[in-house]
Amino acid sequence: MFANELPSILIMLFCIIMSAYFSATETAFSSMNSIRIKVLADSGNRRAQLAARLAENYDKLISTILIGNNIVNIAVSAIATLLFVKFYGDMGATLSTVVVTIVVLIFGEITPKSIAKDFPEKFAMFSAPLINLLIFILTPLNFLFFQWKKLISKLLKSEEDSKMSPEELMMLLEEAQRDGSIDKDEGALLKNAVEFRDLEAQDILTPRVDLIAVSADSTKEEIAQSFTGSHFSRLLVYDDDIDKVVGVIHQKDFYTGNGVTQKPIREIITPPIFIHPTEKVSDLLKLLQSHQSHIAVVIDEYGGTLGIVTMEDILEELVGEIWDEHDEQEESFQQLDDHTYLIDGDLTFDDFCSYFHIEDEADSVSLGGWIMERMGKVPVDGDSFQYGGLSIKVEEVSSNRIQKVRVTKLEQPEEEESSDK
Repeated sequence: MFANELPSILIMLFCIIMSAYFSATETAFSSMNSIRIKVLADSGNRRAQLAARLAENYDKLISTILIGNNIVNIAVSAIATLLFVKFYGDMGATLSTVVVTIVVLIFGEITPKSIAKDFPEKFAMFSAPLINLLIFILTPLNFLFFQWKKLISKLLKSEEDSKMSPEELMMLLEEAQRDGSIDKDEGALLKNAVEFRDLEAQDILTPRVDLIAVSADSTKEEIAQSFTGSHFSRLLVYDDDIDKVVGVIHQKDFYTGNGVTQKPIREIITPPIFIHPTEKVSDLLKLLQSHQSHIAVVIDEYGGTLGIVTMEDILEELVGEIWDEHDEQEESFQQLDDHTYLIDGDLTFDDFCSYFHIEDEADSVSLGGWIMERMGKVPVDGDSFQYGGLSIKVEEVSSNRIQKVRVTKLEQPEEEESSDK
């Protein structure tokens, strides 16, 4: 009875297979890891190269998939309806709808999509040659649909924003790091680059109290001692006090082939670059490069000196700490036991919050500044308070500056902070 209908049955079977192919291809290209595909493409894998090219023109790809999927699904439905009506009469149309819906749903949608979801890159590379051919064949239809899309976009005045936000880029980097496409060090470097655009001079400056500078009236012996003691190749030069910086003296200009230069100090200093605390670090980098300078002086709203930002400070935000043979490595974060830590007051408050999983809206950049902000005074050795399940005790204060802080995790977080004066 079914022998005469064998061609129709075979056509239906082919259409269901193609329906599964289109469904799986759609899922594969939408779920695949683009970084992994690009790595394979760069290694010479031709199918990966083709898959990467197709993914770049996703609109044309998805249009071809939808056109092909609808054609084969409609064909299955039409042929099945004819066959069921022929054999079952008036009930045939209803039976055809039920059977075709179940078959297409199971074998043409759910099953292939589930498989493609588990192996997106492999299936994308497997399906790439055929879908590339179908894109070529369906070019006229794709063109019509593209024009229709442009018309709808104009009518709805839609504005496509294809730019990736920093938050989305950070999520992409974390996903790539979890997948193993990039290692921990590469991930940290890329994250630093993303966050770099939001940094301001006040976030990375060396504060005024840590500056080593010389007076323009200093003797050359005093300047030589400052170079020797600091191991710096550049020093700030000021008139009267540090708030009146007049230039920067370079070690290479101070020392000549015959020893210390005979020129007056004011003749060998270079003009300083003054910047505002809110200057973007990315803009500052360009500024230093254009002036061929390594130091910028950060001034407050009254023109006083807040600190300096060096080229090394900027580069360290990108690549991490840069050490030379004269640097003394100090531990800013020491774990004394399972619950107790000894922390440098200069540790950034963001790093402190990130490590101990606490949150607080503060204007201060450093841990020491935040403690002063919370306590409302300059603390003395032994002052403490509790916050966010932590006991925070000031261990050492020097020149009104918090040097060391002891942090102890409490077994039961305190809901309210208390302060021991």
